[in-house]
Amino acid sequence: MNTFDPVPPRLSGPRLMRQDWNRLTFVHWAVDPDLVAPLLPIGARPDVLDGVSYVGLIPFEMRRAGFGRGPAVPFLGDFAETNVRLYTVDDAGRHGVVFRSLETSRLLATLGARFAFGTPYMWARMRITQEADRIDYTTRRRWPGPRGAGGHIAVKIGDPILRPSKVEEFVTARFGLHTRWAGRTLWIPNHHAPWPLRSAAIEALDDSLVAAAGLPGVADRPPDSVVYSESVRTEFGTPVVVST
Repeated sequence: MNTFDPVPPRLSGPRLMRQDWNRLTFVHWAVDPDLVAPLLPIGARPDVLDGVSYVGLIPFEMRRAGFGRGPAVPFLGDFAETNVRLYTVDDAGRHGVVFRSLETSRLLATLGARFAFGTPYMWARMRITQEADRIDYTTRRRWPGPRGAGGHIAVKIGDPILRPSKVEEFVTARFGLHTRWAGRTLWIPNHHAPWPLRSAAIEALDDSLVAAAGLPGVADRPPDSVVYSESVRTEFGTPVVVST
């Protein structure tokens, strides 16, 4: 049995990219692992905590994105993003996420990520606004379909979380991703400091991205976990082949 470890591993080898993730809200629903298993790439299976897996809807702001150890890419390295993700582990015990969709407001970032890494980026109109402890995220997909998928999330940010729960660690302490590219399943490691988490409460939630990602009905019920984080700096390392 593979044990989940919330401690970030050290990266070895060349760095693919670096970026800041800012003003994130982690919205999660507990689901039966059998529901998400058919949506995962070969060589990855649902990661499970206390008999359930999770579906995540995570809006945030990308800043200072750049390649390798080079500087951030001007303009194109800053954009809003919203992703729908699942939680995975492979036979080598590497834990990660699988992105079902990633909305971004930069068309070139969408095309580049689809070509370079096989990640399902979508071009969208997006906006993040904040007033004091309330933050609003809106998104509407432009390309590819379903055109118009998106929604609105309003969150009230609460107090710092000094001791994250098992669920909060499970859905945030993720240091790699599984993706299918060029006929192979890859695990791409990343490294960042532990998230500075805060409690959060949903004030409004209207979403069709989760359903568009192949999970109808999940976002129709209240989420099981909501937390917020202001910022973290992350690096991505060299991909590892999981399966062909």
